[in-house]
Amino acid sequence: MKHTEWIAILDYGSQVTQLIARRIREQKVYCEIIRFDTPAEELKTRAPKGIILSGGPCSVPDADSPKCDPAIFELGIPVLGICYGMQLTAHTLDGSVHPGQKREYGKAMMKITGDSPLFQGLEPDLQVWMSHGDKVEQMPAGFEVVAESDNCPFAAMQHPEKNIFGVQFHPEVVHTPQGKEMLWNFAFRICKCAGDWEMSKFIEANVAAIREKVGDDHVLLGLSGGVDSSVVAALLHKAIGDQLHCVYVDNGLMRYRETEEIEKLFGDAFGIDLHVARAGDLFLSKLEGVSDPEQKRKIIGTTFIDVFAEKARTLSDKVKYLGQGTLYPDVIESVSPIGGPSATIKSHHNVGGLPDDLQFDLIEPLRELFKDEVRAVGRELGLPSYVVDRQPFPGPGLAVRIIGDITPERIDVLQQADLRVREEIMKMDNHLDVWQYFAVLLPIQSVGVMGDDRTYENVVAVRAVESRDGMTADWYKLPYDVMDSISNRIINEVKGVNRVCYDISSKPPSTIEWE
Repeated sequence: MKHTEWIAILDYGSQVTQLIARRIREQKVYCEIIRFDTPAEELKTRAPKGIILSGGPCSVPDADSPKCDPAIFELGIPVLGICYGMQLTAHTLDGSVHPGQKREYGKAMMKITGDSPLFQGLEPDLQVWMSHGDKVEQMPAGFEVVAESDNCPFAAMQHPEKNIFGVQFHPEVVHTPQGKEMLWNFAFRICKCAGDWEMSKFIEANVAAIREKVGDDHVLLGLSGGVDSSVVAALLHKAIGDQLHCVYVDNGLMRYRETEEIEKLFGDAFGIDLHVARAGDLFLSKLEGVSDPEQKRKIIGTTFIDVFAEKARTLSDKVKYLGQGTLYPDVIESVSPIGGPSATIKSHHNVGGLPDDLQFDLIEPLRELFKDEVRAVGRELGLPSYVVDRQPFPGPGLAVRIIGDITPERIDVLQQADLRVREEIMKMDNHLDVWQYFAVLLPIQSVGVMGDDRTYENVVAVRAVESRDGMTADWYKLPYDVMDSISNRIINEVKGVNRVCYDISSKPPSTIEWE
C-alpha cells in the first residue's frame, strides 16, 4: 500500500533495526525497513521524507561489507546514519573509518558540542548507548562534529547544508533515554513530517484496497481466536461483508468455553459467516498414548490441515483468496551479512501445507504492522479487550501444557485450573503488565489431606512471565495474596488437584512454555 509520507530505513543487519521502525512509528510517522542496497533511483521514485541507515555487525572498510548506493546522499532527502550507518556515511563521502583503540559497548556519557537540529531541546550532557569497535577518524568535507564522548571524539556529525547526520550511538534503544526525542527531531524538525499516520487512516485505506483487490470474489480465513486472525477477520468483514468465510477448528484442546466465545463474538455479534469444525474427538483419538511433545505437535499440525482442508473444500468453488495474519516482522527482508535477503512470499501460495487442490491467492492486510499496531487496529474496529489484549497461545493448544498423556479427564482438569489462574490475575489492576500466564498439568501425583481423608492427586504448576517480545522473559513476581487466591481456588474448586507450584524460572535457560 502506498503512503504519502514515510521514512525509509536501510537495514545493515543490526539486531535492533526493528526498534528504529518502532520508535518512528510511535511518532505517527509511517516507515519501512528496506534492503541496504536499494538504488537511489528507486528511493527517488518512492520519495521518502527521510532516510535512516541502520547499525550493523560488519566493518565498513572491509571489501565485502554491505554498502549503500552513494547517490542517496545527492537526492536532497535528509539522511541519518546510526552507528555503522554513520561510519558508512563517512566512508562513502571520502572520510575515513578505522578500528578504535578501545571498543565501546554499553552506556557512555556524551557531550553536545555544537548546534544541531537533531539535539534541539536536549541537555548538553546525555547518557547514550554505544556498541562499536570501529569509529570515524576523519569526517568528510563539509561535515562538523556536534557531540563527543571520552572514547569517541566524533560521537555525532552533521552536514547542515545537505541535511546529512550521523550518530555513533544507538538512539533507538531504551538505554539512550533521550533517543526518542532525537528521532522525533529527525522526523519533524529535519524531515518535516506531519505525523498523521493513524490506525483509523490505516483502516480506511486498507478497507478501500481490499475492496478493490477482492472485487466480487470471496475470501477464506482460518480463524484461531488469536489477536492476529481476529483482527484480520474484523478488517476483512468491514471491507467485504458476507464475501468473507471463516473456518475455526476446535481441536478439543482450547481453553475453557473458548469455542463458544468465538461463536458468540464473530458469528453472532459481527455476523461473520463462521464455520466451526468440532474435531476434538478426532484429535484426541490420534493423540491417544502420545506423550512426546514433538510428536504431539506434528500430529496436531497434520490433523489441523486435514480438518481445515475438508471445510475449505465445501467453500472452494466460490473462494479465490486466503486471508492470513502475517505481520511486518514476518516479511521484513533480512539484509544481515549473515543471513542475506529472505525469499519473497509468493502471491499464489500453498499456505501451511494445504493440498494441491486448495491453492488460493494470498491476502495479508496486516503485513505492514507490528503487534502493538495490530492491537490498536483491533480496538479501532470494536474488538473487545479480551481479544485484542489476548496473550500468546500455542498452536497445539493445551496439548503442550499437559505434560505426558492427553485424556479428556486431564484436559478438563487443566481447563478448570487455567480458568482460575486467568480469573485471579485479571483482577489485578496491572494485569496487562504480565506478558503471559497459564497453568500446566504435571505428570505426577502427590499426597495430600482433604478433611480427614488422605488424597493422592494431581499437581498443577502456575507460570507467569514478563517480557517485551517473548524472546527473553523473567518470571513475574505475583503478589502473595494473588498466588494464595490462585492456589486456594484450584485446590478447593478443581476436582483432582491437591497441590499447586509456582514456576520461578526465566528464559533462558527455561522456555516460557513447558513443552
